[in-house]
Amino acid sequence: MAAGKEIRGKIKSVENTKKITKAMEMVAASKMRKAQERMRAARPYSDKIRNIAANLSQANPEYTHPFLVKQSAAKTVGVIVVTTDKGLCGGMNTNVLRQVTNKVRELDGQGTKVEAVAIGNKGLGFLNRIGARVVSQVTGLGDTPHLDKLIGPVKVLLDAYQEGKLDAVYLFYTKFINTMKQEPMMDQLLPLSAERMQADKSSHAWDYIYEPDAQTVIDELLVRYVEALIYQAVAENMASEQSARMVAMKAASDNAGNVIGELKLVYNKTRQAAITKELSEIVAGAAAV
Repeated sequence: MAAGKEIRGKIKSVENTKKITKAMEMVAASKMRKAQERMRAARPYSDKIRNIAANLSQANPEYTHPFLVKQSAAKTVGVIVVTTDKGLCGGMNTNVLRQVTNKVRELDGQGTKVEAVAIGNKGLGFLNRIGARVVSQVTGLGDTPHLDKLIGPVKVLLDAYQEGKLDAVYLFYTKFINTMKQEPMMDQLLPLSAERMQADKSSHAWDYIYEPDAQTVIDELLVRYVEALIYQAVAENMASEQSARMVAMKAASDNAGNVIGELKLVYNKTRQAAITKELSEIVAGAAAV
């Protein structure tokens, strides 16, 4: 019964794996609900500041912020790649990194250099493997994103754009659609476009009374707007991560159950064959006597 012992060992091993994946599925389901609540809580602020920024861009004050000005002299583009710190979440990171690869190849074909900011350990490892120039990074965000940890690394690209060193800044992340669907996204972060900042269609155009002055208010507001976009992207990515991990772990648990069923069937057949062989030998011995 050496074969039977080996099969029992495999069954035990797969059962232990199933226990782990089942526990990870339950943990991901719990974290997913919190991540979704956090993501939805950030949307009203993001929508409101988007409308205000859109109205400011249409108000035509005497001052125009650099974020609203298109530049094309630097021949360098910045990319912000938002991924997860941990794996075991299906093809989520692979899909968004595939978009990053396509964009980098397109920019290389145009003779444009790329400077990258990595948010998440998986994206950082990928950018290092492809030889991209990583100017800043942030990893280990945990289950709750904190804006103070994101501002520093991202500000490197924002300052470079204001100084005219970058032509554009792109943001890559995974958007949460529902529990079963997450969509990789590529948004143009800078320069801010009218399509990105969609104002309320029902409102009429107006100007503002600026206090202390238009430049100070617009500078502060547009920086906060860009930070809100990045925070929202990270919150969406975390909600997508927990959803993808829950689905992946559920699929792993189901597959482990199927493997256990198949192994038990093989074990029973092997055991029955051994019993039948022993009975045959006993009967043959008795007949010989």
